[in-house]
Amino acid sequence: MAWLRDDRHSWFLAGMMWVLIVLMIVPEGFDYQSLGTTSPPSSGGPFSRMLWLVLLGLGIGIIFWRAGLAWLLARILNPFFILFVALAVASVAWSIDPTLSIRRLIRLGTIVLACTGFVLMSWHARRYQNVVRPILTIILLGSIVFGLVFPSLAIHQQTTPELIGAWRGLANHKNGLGALACISLIFWFHAWLTREVRFLPALAGGAVAATCLVLSRSSTSMTAAVFVMVFLVMLLRSPHGLRPYMPYLVAMLVALLLIYALVVLNLIPGKGTLMAPITLLTGKDMSLTGRTEIWAILSEHISYRPFLGSGYAAYWTAGPVAGADSYAFVWHMNSFYPGSAHNGYLEIVNDLGWAGLACLIAYIVMHVRQSLQLLGIDRHQGALYLALFFQQAITNLSETHWFSVQSVDFVIMALATTALARSLLEHRLRLVFGQPRVSTNEPVHVMAISPARKSFMRAQGGGA
Repeated sequence: MAWLRDDRHSWFLAGMMWVLIVLMIVPEGFDYQSLGTTSPPSSGGPFSRMLWLVLLGLGIGIIFWRAGLAWLLARILNPFFILFVALAVASVAWSIDPTLSIRRLIRLGTIVLACTGFVLMSWHARRYQNVVRPILTIILLGSIVFGLVFPSLAIHQQTTPELIGAWRGLANHKNGLGALACISLIFWFHAWLTREVRFLPALAGGAVAATCLVLSRSSTSMTAAVFVMVFLVMLLRSPHGLRPYMPYLVAMLVALLLIYALVVLNLIPGKGTLMAPITLLTGKDMSLTGRTEIWAILSEHISYRPFLGSGYAAYWTAGPVAGADSYAFVWHMNSFYPGSAHNGYLEIVNDLGWAGLACLIAYIVMHVRQSLQLLGIDRHQGALYLALFFQQAITNLSETHWFSVQSVDFVIMALATTALARSLLEHRLRLVFGQPRVSTNEPVHVMAISPARKSFMRAQGGGA
């Protein structure tokens, strides 16, 4: 059996992911004028819908084209990622707004299928960051130019203290720009530590990201960036004698973050004591800029549907709609409508109940476990997937990103999840078939496979 290296359609697939990322960041119709003055549209325009349908079709087509490899990938892919999607689909049956849930599920399916299709072709070890890092940098550079040319559109004009002078750039909010800048800074810092890029390009890319991070004034993203960069230095530049202890450090940090998440959900006592370090690091008050009031109102709503939730993405309508469950915020917060829980863990509980939270925690544990497995095979890539996880785990304490189809962070993490599975699969395939051959027009000879390799191949679920 021959295993050929297939580099065809590399640019086309990269373009597919670039379109998906841009669609998730740029407001509908590039309409920045209406941000903050009108409610967000309940559905996309004709051109946007066409692009989403094209992405959906491409994802399905590539998976069918590479069906054998897709089956092998599915056997390694984080099972709780798949379970979460299945639970979200099932939630239509009990959703408080089935129509809204179905619309969001179409976008969820498109993202998952597109990310899966992307990792099935033209794959190599550094493919993930080589595609994501440039588009994030272009968007951040464009945000700086946009802010200089059209400051009234790229900079918040609201008079609330946390928004005065804060940049949103090409994103729709300062926190969105901050999250993009944080992720991009992590990518460039990782590339420099692993010597994937030279110092000057890394410095330039990192400077663009750091500039947008400061201009956004997103204290949560700043905290996450500092934490993750220190973590990467410890993981990649620590003495060899300390490296065997790194998995224990990772496990301890994951446990600490999950404890904080459960404290916010009031599942563990001592909220005031454990929240104090967060307020100290982020510079926010104990209400976390009004977030605790949002959490209290949402927790009351969760108490009515604690086990299975209100249905995937069914709670938050496009703006305050009289009669909707989320209209309670208008009554309790002087006509303020937050639009999200501002906590990724609480949002999951609201959508899918404790069943959804259990699925999320299991997904986190499996992601860390697979990243640690890859760390022993490819230390550089394993470190990147762990770094991105910690960035998400921290920002989701005060923002909503976990499995949210309205956040580009979900696209980046969904792609990281599928890329992580593909990296592990690639390792197993190389153990069976060795290095792939370069595709040529010449007849390909059948690769000789020893009986031992055949046994290993059957044990791992087949070959390429």
